[in-house]
Amino acid sequence: MCELFSKLFRNKHLIILLFSLIFLLILVWTTLGSRDLTWPEKFIKDSTSMIQGIIYKPANAIAGFFQDMYQFSLIFKENKALKSSLSQYSQVIAELNQLRAENKKLKEMLGYKEKAMNQYQLKMAKVISRSPDRWNNMLVIDQGQKDGIQKGMAVITTKGLIGKVYHVSNFSSTVQLISDSEHGGFIFAAIQSNPQAYGVIDGYDVTKNELRLTKIELDVKLEPGQLVTTSNLGGTFPNGLVIGKIVRVEEGENGFTKTAYVKPEANLYHIDYVFVVQKTIEKEGE
Repeated sequence: MCELFSKLFRNKHLIILLFSLIFLLILVWTTLGSRDLTWPEKFIKDSTSMIQGIIYKPANAIAGFFQDMYQFSLIFKENKALKSSLSQYSQVIAELNQLRAENKKLKEMLGYKEKAMNQYQLKMAKVISRSPDRWNNMLVIDQGQKDGIQKGMAVITTKGLIGKVYHVSNFSSTVQLISDSEHGGFIFAAIQSNPQAYGVIDGYDVTKNELRLTKIELDVKLEPGQLVTTSNLGGTFPNGLVIGKIVRVEEGENGFTKTAYVKPEANLYHIDYVFVVQKTIEKEGE
């Protein structure tokens, strides 16, 4: 008999099976009826509950962690998608506003061209470059010799004169602005006074945005608000192109003439589109 038990205890599989059956019987027994539990049953039940609690809490925490990470991932993706949509929306709005402004400008130029078609032959051009260090001197337009542009032609906006063509290449032209005081560029001007008076624009005050109109006869009556236009006396510009309005008058050099300061009607800072005055209808008729 002893030898039999010795062989049984040497067999580990049988021992494990035996203890498993005993443990199973105890669990089944604890589920039967509402009787009081014995201390071995209480010990086993408490041990089982404790082990379940120890295992459950970390498992629940890990499961919650992965659930939170999953939710965070979803929120992050949604946030990224919303930012992308908002960025695209902002870009579309910016482009739309730019197109609206450009469309408004082109409509304004078309209306001006239709009104001026009985006086001037105009060629519309777009400003393609402007040097920051020569902002008040020159700009480049996208029309050149192939488009009929010639040196010396007047360049205007819908508000008034801005300059003249200074240099022409095949596909573009350089425009000298009336605010350019470095390269001469005198402009013979007519003052809409009674009787009409004349002068020469020969300078520009950058800080005040004023053109200097000199060599005006001393007896001419000048007042702020009087309109100043181009005169063909110099042979460069046609008659009647608006330059600006007088803002103040001073005594000229040596007291023999007057000097007036004129604020340009055209915006010389923001220039997107211009007209080149190719010829006047009046001259063509003559």
